[in-house]
Amino acid sequence: MPISSSTSLRIALVFLVLWFGLGGLAHFVFTAAELRIVPPWVPWPRAMVLVSGAFELLGAAGLLLRATRPWAAWGLFALTIAVTPANLHMLAHASDFPRVPLWLLVARLPFQVALLALLAWVAVRSAKSDVD
Repeated sequence: MPISSSTSLRIALVFLVLWFGLGGLAHFVFTAAELRIVPPWVPWPRAMVLVSGAFELLGAAGLLLRATRPWAAWGLFALTIAVTPANLHMLAHASDFPRVPLWLLVARLPFQVALLALLAWVAVRSAKSDVD
């Protein structure tokens, strides 16, 4: 039996709210660890970590409300692109992160593309949906 579109949207929303909600919290709970992945050319690294964490939390909260869901999804889409340099920096300097397996650093890049596709799908689908 195929999953309905509204069920797929709900599953995507649960995943995205948890992903960005927990990720946003991590920026505040594990700030020192988050600071390590910021490329050295990024100005005000601590502020960037905290601001990006706040935007992740706001985006996750925005996904919960039908009225703000498409805007939140597009905002998280933009934020995901904006943090790509940190993922690339971490991969390029994998030896600085010995506790993270190289395969995981490599896998983050296609996962990020899938995450972007999911966010775009949620944004477009939510603009047409009555799913709460």
